[in-house]
Parts: sequence; structure tokens; C-alpha cells
Amino acid sequence: METFWTPLAMSAAFGAFTGSLFRLSRRPGYRRPFLFPLVGLLAGITAFFIYRILLAVTGAPVWLMPLLVVLQVWLWLGPLAPRFTQANGDSK
Repeated sequence: METFWTPLAMSAAFGAFTGSLFRLSRRPGYRRPFLFPLVGLLAGITAFFIYRILLAVTGAPVWLMPLLVVLQVWLWLGPLAPRFTQANGDSK
């Protein structure tokens, strides 16, 4: 059972950390700064389940899970990100 929960918690924490790094790379003044680590957390959990499916189907290597987490966070906070508005009402 710990082979499931420990990697899940680690990928979720790594996703939240990566989301926080994305928050630091953005310009200041945007609303909802907590949204970045939260989206990172959800992306980490999603990437973990994608990795588990790939592991069952193709025998994916271990190094693929952190790569999937980073790519998922980048995708959700980059090209497919919701439009954040600045404190003065301008959209990005």
C-alpha cells in the first residue's frame, strides 16, 4: 500500500512546489496567488495517475514521473492557463 501513497504524496508535493516556482516567475500584482500551488498540486496528482497507467501498459521508467509532473504543471499554468487578471482589472 505504501508503494501507492508515498509516490502519490511525493508527486503532489513536487507539483505544488513547481506551481510555486511558476508563481515566482510571473509578474507581481496578479490575483489569486494561491491558485498556482493548487493547480500544481492537482497537476502532480494527475501526472501520477498518468504515470501509473503508463507503467501498467508499457512499463514506463521511473524517471518519467517527475518529467510528467513538470510538463503537466507547465501545460496547466502555461498555454492552457486560465486568464489571470491584475489587481487593477487588466487581463493578461
